[in-house]
Amino acid sequence: MAETKTLPVYQQDRIDVHEGETIVSCRPHSLADVVFNYCPGCTHGIVHRLIAETIDELGIEGTTVGIAPVGCSVMNYDFFNCDMIEASHGRAPAVATAVKRVHPEAVVFSYQGDGDLASIDRTAETVHAATRGEHITVIFINNAIYGMTGGQMAPTSLPNQVTQTSPYGRDVSKVGYPIRMCELLSTLDGPAYIERVSCDSTAHIRSAKKAIRRAFQNQVDGVGYSFVEVVATCPTNWGMTPQGAFEWLRENMLPYYPLGVYKDVVADGFANAAEAALARSADCPIAQQGRES
Repeated sequence: MAETKTLPVYQQDRIDVHEGETIVSCRPHSLADVVFNYCPGCTHGIVHRLIAETIDELGIEGTTVGIAPVGCSVMNYDFFNCDMIEASHGRAPAVATAVKRVHPEAVVFSYQGDGDLASIDRTAETVHAATRGEHITVIFINNAIYGMTGGQMAPTSLPNQVTQTSPYGRDVSKVGYPIRMCELLSTLDGPAYIERVSCDSTAHIRSAKKAIRRAFQNQVDGVGYSFVEVVATCPTNWGMTPQGAFEWLRENMLPYYPLGVYKDVVADGFANAAEAALARSADCPIAQQGRES
């Protein structure tokens, strides 16, 4: 006999189930009942749902503050039922830092694309928020292109990738190489958790959900700065069908941006990022000053 599927406990008191009905899935309460404005085949909607499911499951909707960027997801303040703040282009980490410091009890996350996070803020906002170990959660969408503004080359565009501003392909001898954000941030002492995921398959979506939940849980537990990069598609600006875009992602982006955990201080046996950083500086006397015995 097939297993009967039921709603998660956190949704059972929110959904009216009539006699004879069995509801196996429904919209997360934290996700607004509106139509997304994203292009067909874009994975922003999937990531939005994973974030909303996490907020519901952790029961933090009333204390969560999201920071909307400038980019394709500029209107995500319309898509989440938690408090949202719009930030200037690239300044989401600075706004998130301010909110978290003023309201340390809040769960604060920024949601940013590669143009916003890895270019417009000159990467300084991101790098310095990470190295300070701000207790925020960052969700980073990497689709290797500027989406909202028409498909220009982004800091994450691949070598030889054709875009509106690199019609002959990205020439690394002139414009340099793509930025690998997970690898870059994982060298810093401030971050507690860094993982790269994708949403191109059911298995990868499940892994992405676990990573996003872990990133939010770390903030709830006071572990430190968490960063989840989602390798994504942009069928419209890539000039491909949604299925073709997923195939191109698997063939080109995943080899260049390998999925996996790049840093996890809890898995390494530490309570938080500060404890891990102290251990890494064990041979530096000045760094150990004030250490509790």
